[in-house]
Order: sequence, then structure tokens, then C-alpha cells
Amino acid sequence: MKKFIIAVCTILLAWFLWNVAYYRLGIYIDWRPGAPVDSFIRAEGKGFSISREDGAVPFELRGVDMGVGIPGQWATDYAIDEETYLRWFGQIQELGANTIRVYTILQEDFYNAFYKYNKGREEPLYLLHGVWINDYIFNSHRDAYDDEFLKPLQRDCRDVVDIIHGKKNLPMGRETGSGNYRRDISPWVLGYIIGVEWESSLVAYTNQKSEGRNFYAGDYLYTGGEATAFEAMLCQVGDGMVSYESRRYKQQRLLAFSNWPATDPFAYPAAVAGYRGKVACVDGEHIKSTDAFQAGMFASYHVYPYFPDYLELMKEAERYSEQEIQERMGTAAWKNLSYRISLLDAPKIQDYLEEEDYLDAQGRYNTYIAYLRALNRYHTLPVVISEYGVTTGRGMAQRDVNTNRNQGHMTEQEQGRALAECYRDIMEAGCAGSCVFTWQDEWFKRTWNTMHAVDLEKTPYWSDCQTNEQYFGLLAFDPGKEKSICYVDGDISEWEKEDVVISSDDLAVSMKYDEKFIYFLIRKEDFRQEEDTLYIPIDITEKSGSTYCQEYDVSFGRPCDFLLVIQGRKDSRLVVQKRYETLLASYGEEYYRQDPYLHPPGTDSPHFGRIYLPLVLKGLLGEAGDLGVKYETGGLRYGNANPEAEEFDSLADFIFAGDYVEVRLPWQLLNFSNPSEMMVHDDYYGNYGIENLPIKKLYVGVGYQGERQQDIPMEEFPLKGWGKKVSAHERLKKSYYILQEYWKMWDAGIREPERLQVWQ
Repeated sequence: MKKFIIAVCTILLAWFLWNVAYYRLGIYIDWRPGAPVDSFIRAEGKGFSISREDGAVPFELRGVDMGVGIPGQWATDYAIDEETYLRWFGQIQELGANTIRVYTILQEDFYNAFYKYNKGREEPLYLLHGVWINDYIFNSHRDAYDDEFLKPLQRDCRDVVDIIHGKKNLPMGRETGSGNYRRDISPWVLGYIIGVEWESSLVAYTNQKSEGRNFYAGDYLYTGGEATAFEAMLCQVGDGMVSYESRRYKQQRLLAFSNWPATDPFAYPAAVAGYRGKVACVDGEHIKSTDAFQAGMFASYHVYPYFPDYLELMKEAERYSEQEIQERMGTAAWKNLSYRISLLDAPKIQDYLEEEDYLDAQGRYNTYIAYLRALNRYHTLPVVISEYGVTTGRGMAQRDVNTNRNQGHMTEQEQGRALAECYRDIMEAGCAGSCVFTWQDEWFKRTWNTMHAVDLEKTPYWSDCQTNEQYFGLLAFDPGKEKSICYVDGDISEWEKEDVVISSDDLAVSMKYDEKFIYFLIRKEDFRQEEDTLYIPIDITEKSGSTYCQEYDVSFGRPCDFLLVIQGRKDSRLVVQKRYETLLASYGEEYYRQDPYLHPPGTDSPHFGRIYLPLVLKGLLGEAGDLGVKYETGGLRYGNANPEAEEFDSLADFIFAGDYVEVRLPWQLLNFSNPSEMMVHDDYYGNYGIENLPIKKLYVGVGYQGERQQDIPMEEFPLKGWGKKVSAHERLKKSYYILQEYWKMWDAGIREPERLQVWQ
């Protein structure tokens, strides 16, 4: 019996050690050292070809980027299940895409679903797999050769290869997905994109600190004579990945290194380089491939129409001479910038542009297509724009001054049209493929011009439409299990008696809320929609507030922080008491030429101002007297916000319905930093910045112009957060159907987005 037990234990131990060595550590024996290496996808000239049963055919990479966030979960929770992935894959292929791109190692459910979806499918969905870098390491003392940077990158490259071949176990706790990966999805994996949007500071620091390490020669990749130390590091990592897959699995696929305009191959005029910090280049042309690398390389770029628009800045900078630029920047800043730029041995972008490149097919001045043409003209490699997109967020962070493809404040219809136009620009510039950013909205995301105003540790638990970064998706997550609690559409049947907060003979306010909006139904007897003005005071915090609004000459029964003014379809807005204005407290010097903490507004200041979001903190060269650019986000938009309505407007804030007005306000617009726990901004000047303050109620009232506007009575509206218990349902945006139609048109030879027949 002892011998039997010992034998069983020995077998189990041997199996365990083998499992760890093979699936965990990647140890293997090459039983076929001389076997040929195969690749079903290849880079040929400026395009791709893919192997079919009847031979190789040209292949356009037409993809959709996919993140891992869903409502109520962080990206690092990897909470999307197999069933959801299977549904999404079908919708993406029905859209007209042939590829999805993921950025990092996901949980095993993704790969299991991908295998199940493609198995036996005549026209499969392909995958472009990324290798992620922890970008928190960028702004530190470490360069790209530091063990904390380089070794995890090399390890993750090997792990990705093993995962797509179904031969990897990954434990939890590594900031990536985890599981036992046993599905071989390699027949449908086109290639890899290594890295993220590199910070120019990391690239420049690596090139200076490791100046002599600009050479690498591997079996598959090697550096050219003009390579930098950072590019040699990429070459080493890429060669290791290709080598590992070639030797262990006898396969190869496409390879690219992530890039974006901030580290593109070009040099720019000093004013532009100084303003945008363009002091580093990552040039894929400096990394060469040997004949042993059959699949080949491509150049991958994230390019959006609005940021950073170097060509538009170049146009602005033309009005300055070099002497004027030097004087405006100051001698020390000019010398520092000149030194940093001198380290760049890069071609000028002007050398790759002709005057006619700035005109698109519609005859518009279009810096986006001009930039794409310059990239494609420079590269000998196929160019893939692996990220492009616009967002349907209510908030906005950047404007595209030429084509109005803005970063935010676009309807779903406008998003669809903009994506169609971007796709046309990409293809007409000669690119080999593209990926739309992104498949699904992600509630956890942040944006530079709103992140100061919210609790960044609780963002997955509410839908902040002021933060545009959350709404790049073609798939929306609307609050509610199957439908939202309210739609601003003029149909008041969803409102109940228990929703009434304050009521009199001829005036009433009802309220309700969900994870995205706080809703109001305002009634005025014999309401003249374009003539009557309604005033709805809102008291959020007891730390500030005024009983009088000087700008509208209206008073309230208690101090209030906001005043909702309904004044016709075109002039309605929410205004804020000066003490509680976030822009003033956070960006007073940039936008008001004052430090508000030296002379704060009074807690009971009677002044109520318009609500703005910052767009640009300072102008080119930071000119004296040149204030930042902002836009009024407190202005309310009239329209029907019900997705089922023919006239659906996803940006609509209010609508009239006889004697009623329906309104929805985003939580952040009312200075809620985390509505899931009913946290609002505390007094800025008592805390020297934004701190969270819990509240359990707010107060609201209603009045109108004339005698009734004086001392508007206000009543309590109780608030209760939902914590982490988030309710949401999926909805394909109108942009999905627009892009779907346009891709069908494109395949039929019709190129004009203006000929789209739906959602004009």
C-alpha cells in the first residue's frame, strides 16, 4: 500500500511540476527544430495579404478597439463574461468590421468566447493583440532599460504568445487577466502591437541616459544606423517576441510598436514643439526585419482629429518670427527647448506635405487628412490608424476647428457621421487599415478637464456624461435594468404622485434620479413656452448659497447654490453661485487672471455665473493676456432624449410638453463628485481645493417672472446613494448603424458620407 501511495504521490508531483514548468514558466523542448515557420498574414508593400484556400488575397484591416470596462466594475476587474463577449463579437461583425483589437491580456472568458465564436466560421473575426505597459512608471527616475520596465514587458510578450496558442496559466495579482488558457486562437490572430502611447519624457530620458545603447541585432529584427536607444529597446523586445513564437510554435504574425503624434517621426517648428512638448520621436522605420521574419511589420498610430493638432498649431505659429518666439518664451526656456529639439535628428513634417494635401474630398481645409498623408508618405511600412474616434459625452475637452469632429458634445448621429468621415480620410490617405475607438462606453474613465471635480476612486459606479472620455463607444450603457427610470421626451406618463416635491395651485416640481441624471418635471398652469421664464432654485450645500440672484433679480426662501432658468428653447441654462463655481476655484488664474484664494467670493455672494468647462489652459506660447479657452457647459439644449424617438437627440437636456417642462441635469453639473454615495463638493475656500462632503438631501423650489419670483419657497428632496449596486442595460448607439451603412456603401464603391440615407 505504501508503494502505491508513493507512486501516486510521485505521479501527482511530476504532473504538478510539469504543469508549472510548461504552462506557468513556459519551459519547452523544441521537438521540430528544423520545421518551417508559417504565417497566414503578411505585410506586402503598403498593405497586407492574407492566405485563403485559393491563395493570398489583399486584406484591409477594418477593426474596432475593445476595452474591458462595464458599469460597476473597474477595467482591472475583468468582469465581462463569455456570454457577453459572444454577443458583442456578433454585433461587431454585423457592423462590418473584420477585426477587434484588445490592449492587454484579458481573462480566459475572452479567449474561450473568441475560440467558440470563430470555430467553424467561414468568415472569422480576427484579433489584433496588444502588449500593455504600466504607464505609471513613465514619469519617474527609471528609463526604458530599467528592469522594472523592460523585464515585465518581455515577460508579457511571451505570455501573450503562449495565451493565443492556448498554453498558459496566469495567476491573479499581475494587473492583467488571469486563468488557465487552453484555447488555441492563433489561426485568427493577425498580429501584435507592443506598448502604449509613449510619453515623450520617457523616450527623451532613455535616449539621453542610454545614448550608447542604440544598436541591436537579432535573428528577426535589427536596428538601422539612425536608431535611438529607445528604438533599440523596442527592437530587442520585438525580436524576442517573434523569436519565441517562431521557435516554439513555428508561426509568425504581424508586429507593430504603438505610436501617436506626440512621438511621431517628425520635427516641428519651435513654437509647436514647445507648446506641445514634442521633444522625442519613435520611428518604426529605424527597426528593420531580416528575411527570416516573413510576416513583417507595420506602423501603428493613434490619430484623432482634434488632439494634438500640430498642423493647425503650425498655421497659428506662422505669424511669429523666430526672434518673437524666443522673446515670448524667455531666454532660458528658449535655450532649453532648442537644446532638446537639437537632439532630434528627425525630418521636418513640411517636407512630406504639399499644399493640396490639406484639402479633403469635400474641398474642406482638413489638417487630419493632411497629417495622415504625411505619415503614409513617410513610411515604407503599411500604416494602420489603430485608434480614431469621437465621443458622445455631454462634456467636451477639445475642438476640431476645421471639421467639427470634436472631443465631446456630439450627438450619436454626429458621432456616426464623424467616424465615416475619419474612415474615408484614413483610407484616402493610403493607410492599410484602421480601428475605431471604441466598442463600448466605459464609466470608469477620466478626462483632464473634469477629473479634478470627481472622486476618482468611485467613477465606475455612476455615468458621468460631463466626462467625455466615458462615451467613445458604439455601444452605450444606459441606467436601468431594461429601460431608464425617465426619458426627457415630453411623455409625462412615467411620472407618479410620489415624485412631487413642491406644489401649489399653478406651480409644481417633481423629481427622480438614476446613475446618470437627476430629473425634473416642472408644471406651470397656462405655460407660454417661449414667453414665460421659470426659475428653479437648487440648494446643494449649507456651506454656501445666496437668497438672492442679482443677475436675474430673483430671491429665494433659503440660500441656494444653483438656479435653473427655463427661458425658451434657445436661452435656458443652469447658473451657479460664484462661491460654488468649480472653474473659478480650480482654474482661476488661467481663466479669470486672479487667484480666487487670495480674495474668495463671499459665502452669500448674490452673483450667479454661467458654468464653463475648460478647453485650453493657455494659448500658443502662453502670450501675455491670452486667457484659456472655455465653453458654456451649463447651457441647456432643447430636444427629445428618448432613444426610441425618430427625432432622438442624445444631447438634449429639456423638452416642453404643454404646461410641463421635462429636464435632466448631469450629476457633475450640480457639483456632485460621487452621486453613488451622494458626495458633493465641500466649500473650496475652506479646504483650499475640492474635498468631498456627504449630503442626504437637497432643496428645490419653483417660481416665474413677475410677482411670484420673490422669495421662492423651497422644499426638501431626500437623497440616497446606491453604492456599488449599479443598474444598466446595453443599447447600440445611432452611430453604430450609421457606420454600418457607410461601410456597406464603401464596399459598394460609394465614398461620400453625405450620401448616407439614415440619421442625417
